[in-house]
Formats: sequence, structure tokens, C-alpha cells
Amino acid sequence: MNITERVESAIASLLDNGTRLQGPAVETYVSRLRRAHPDETPQQIVERLERMFLTAVTGSGGAVGAAAAVPGIGTVGSIAAVSAETAFFLEASALFTLAVASVHGIPVENHERRRALVLSVALGAAGMEIVEKAVGTTTKNWGLLLSGKLPAQTMTGMNQTLLRTFVTKYAAKRSALILGKLVPAGIGAAIGSMGNRTIGKGVVANARDAFGPAPAHWVITVEAYPDAYPQGV
Repeated sequence: MNITERVESAIASLLDNGTRLQGPAVETYVSRLRRAHPDETPQQIVERLERMFLTAVTGSGGAVGAAAAVPGIGTVGSIAAVSAETAFFLEASALFTLAVASVHGIPVENHERRRALVLSVALGAAGMEIVEKAVGTTTKNWGLLLSGKLPAQTMTGMNQTLLRTFVTKYAAKRSALILGKLVPAGIGAAIGSMGNRTIGKGVVANARDAFGPAPAHWVITVEAYPDAYPQGV
């Protein structure tokens, strides 16, 4: 297995097996936000999700960059920290995308659909082209194309193309940023924060394009899922 195949396998494993990315966990995540902010509209919840996502990835990028300035950590330790932070960025992006999909009423239980949603949003226009080609139709909100039932063979083939394209584009985009995070004397922290925020804003913009405006009203009220909230939340 070459390096590209290893990266593809690692990303697929994250999207398929990450406990926070499973359908029920995503639904509970959104439900908690709704319970904490009962007067907010779907659009306001989406905006809240956007702010939370950008805050998280900006902070993680800065923390990893700052690690390079700490005496005794060394390059090996810094690279290990960057690897962990990259995994965090991917998971945060996936959780954000699936949460927005949930607000829009798009089911996220099926692992192939989850993978397609996350990868297509991460890729933006390139993801849109792959989805539209696989589905055989065009739309301004390509995320909605994935809300319907697609043949298993179509979904699997589309996801393979999405994954290969994502690995190529994401690796190129992150490589310069990773090297920048290893710069010591505090410069890496600034590069990490700004770089992660820039890429994060791209994910947010892609999600807006993919799903379009949030619904004007909640289709299902939070009271319909009384068991979705752990005690004390």
C-alpha cells in the first residue's frame, strides 16, 4: 500500500468509524444546540455552527504552531503534533458539515452518504462536478442531491472519485501550511491560526453553496426527541 492509499484509508476510516460522526451523535449535537438556544431559527443555528467550527480550527492551528517554539519539543514532536491536528481539522470539518446537513433535514445515518456529503463540501466546486456527473443532473445546491436514494454502485463509485480527488487537493493545500507551522519563535503559531482559519472559511463557504439557505422554520421540534438529551444537558 503506497502513501496515497494509506491516506485514503485513514480518511475513509475517520469518516466511517468516528463516533462523533455517526448519525445519532450528529443529531444529538444539533439537538443540544437547539435546546440551549430554543428561540433561534435554523439559519441562526447554522451561523452558530460556523462560528464554533472556525473558532475550533483556528485555535488548534495556533496551538500546534506554538508548539514549535517550545524548547525541548523538537521537530519530531512538532510533526507529530501537526499530524494530530490535521486529523482534528478533518474531524471538525466533517462534524460541521454533517451538522449543517442535519439542520437542513438531510439524513446522515448512512455511512456512504456521510462520506459523500463531507468530501463534496470539502472539495467545493470540484466536489459539485463529481456529484452532478454521478447523479446525472445539475443544481445550485448539490448537497441536496445526496438527500435522495442513489443506487449503491453509483454512491460507491462517486465516493471513490471524491476521496481520490480530496486526497490530492487537500494534500497540496495543507503541505505549505504544515511546513509553516513548524517555524519556531512564535511565527508558526500565527501561520497555523491564519492558515487554518482561511481553509476553514473555505469549508464554510462550500457548505453554504452545497446546502443553500437554511429552512425558514424547524420541520421537527426538539420536543419530538426527548431521549436525545442526556440528563443535565
